[in-house]
Amino acid sequence: MIYDAESKNTAWNNPDFRPDLAFAKLTEEMIVRLGAYGQEETFPAGVPLFTWGERQIDMFVVLEGQIDVSLRLVNGDSKVIANHRRLDFSGEFNLLTSQGSLVEARTVQESRLLRVPRRELSKLMRAEGDIANLVTSAVAWRRIGMLGEENAGITLRGLANDAEVTVIQRFLVRNSYPHRIVEVHAEEGPLLNDGLSNPESTLPEAILFDGRILHRPTITQLADELGITELPDPEMIYDVTVVGAGPSGLAAAVYAASEGLCTIVIESTASGGQAGTSSKIENYLGFPTGISGQRLANRAQLQALKFGVRIAISRQTITAEQSNGIHKLTLAGGIPVYSRSVVVASGAQYRKLSVDNYSQYENCGIFYAATAMESMFCREKEIVVVGGGNSAGQAALFLSGIAKHVHHIIRGKSLASTMSQYLISRLESSSRISLYTQAEIVKLEGDPYLEYVTWTNRETGESIVKPIGTVFVMIGAEPNSGWLFGTVRLDKKGFILTGGTDGFESTPYATSLPGMFAVGDVRSNSVKRVASAVGEGSVVIADVHRYLADHRNNFPAEPNSALAALRSVNAATTPEDAAPSHRL
Repeated sequence: MIYDAESKNTAWNNPDFRPDLAFAKLTEEMIVRLGAYGQEETFPAGVPLFTWGERQIDMFVVLEGQIDVSLRLVNGDSKVIANHRRLDFSGEFNLLTSQGSLVEARTVQESRLLRVPRRELSKLMRAEGDIANLVTSAVAWRRIGMLGEENAGITLRGLANDAEVTVIQRFLVRNSYPHRIVEVHAEEGPLLNDGLSNPESTLPEAILFDGRILHRPTITQLADELGITELPDPEMIYDVTVVGAGPSGLAAAVYAASEGLCTIVIESTASGGQAGTSSKIENYLGFPTGISGQRLANRAQLQALKFGVRIAISRQTITAEQSNGIHKLTLAGGIPVYSRSVVVASGAQYRKLSVDNYSQYENCGIFYAATAMESMFCREKEIVVVGGGNSAGQAALFLSGIAKHVHHIIRGKSLASTMSQYLISRLESSSRISLYTQAEIVKLEGDPYLEYVTWTNRETGESIVKPIGTVFVMIGAEPNSGWLFGTVRLDKKGFILTGGTDGFESTPYATSLPGMFAVGDVRSNSVKRVASAVGEGSVVIADVHRYLADHRNNFPAEPNSALAALRSVNAATTPEDAAPSHRL
């Protein structure tokens, strides 16, 4: 059974799936307006409109006839998951991105379609608010439906509790890419690896649609193969480049793009940042019952895409420099990004414990996020949470509903100065959480996986040893600013100094390099809260506008000259006016 727009039937296996939103129909009046952005075409039966892996696909609106949409399964076969008839339109999440398509669309009979090219779709999404909202909601829900298909996507095969499997799985989950996990036990390795003498050296394996197997793939390699990778246009000068797709970065991107600035976001892994790994955020305005960090990140990402933001995924930013009024960021692999202004929102990462053998257990016993994925390692087991901030408190509460017992360890005398009171009250009232103050972990043991944890009270010297295999570490942040050493001024801890005498102008977000701003957790003295990060990201765009206006006569009129200067080639750069964005 498939989704049928007439019968409303669906076999998509997600109890929360909303077919009414995923397959909402356009109105006759909307079709009339859409005519300004597309062109009618007639296709014979059996013609593929786009296929799996294809990028930058167009949107097709059915005027007469029928389109079948097929999803690629893990065994390489395909499954029809939807019929599109009159007033329906094609496309899923990648309709708003440049990622490879997860579906194929093919005409069932001779069909008259309205084809909206991708370049016109971008204009449509900005100009026709009601249609944009309908399309945005539909493509998001269609992806949710695909994630509910057990046999969709790729197969990730690896040893149980393997760190590399966890890293890859987290990447796929956070990028909403369908997959399934097949656990391999050590004794089964030779059989499943075709008799190889050392099976562990080839695991984990990612089995692709076409049967190819990637052995121990890197995140970059897997992203490239699956079409998740989105790269910047090296021939474009953007108005604003945002580094980091956490709450502050996505907020900056939404406000920049909605105000007409050509905007790109550079993100190495997935949208959401540190907040995206939170099990629940309950004190963010507008969500009285709370919202998971992943869901909040997904909504923010959709909002940015709706306004035309380009989100370039799977490459880290390595260096930054400025020449002739233009910033050049270099990504891993030597990929350049050129921009008139930069908003650094690269955030921070959790610190690590100073304990022997610590790195041995990362992602196979020690984790920095408490989402549904990590909770699978905790069911009916005793676990440890380390940290006194809100993230640690939320993690302890979330995991207490899954684990047998949570041992919550903090170095301080109490939680009062570091955690919100509502969380403290809940922790204290839970019979499944024990709080250990003035304590720290001193020993981790187990081979090859974590089996025992020892912590000591720093005041009394008393030690406790528990048979625990899972520890969640949330003990403060270190800034992701290494790529900026020597470019902007940093404080002693590596956070970016901004504003006043530390910046080129008196604004809280300006760095010491003209045209580069910093927001969120990476900024020195910022408040490490989601609401604060979103606020900074939205407010900084006013500073960006002012900077672009004040320096418009300093920008090269011709992008060729700007790029040539950055490539160390002599070029004339006598501008008379600056355009919002240029393509060579």
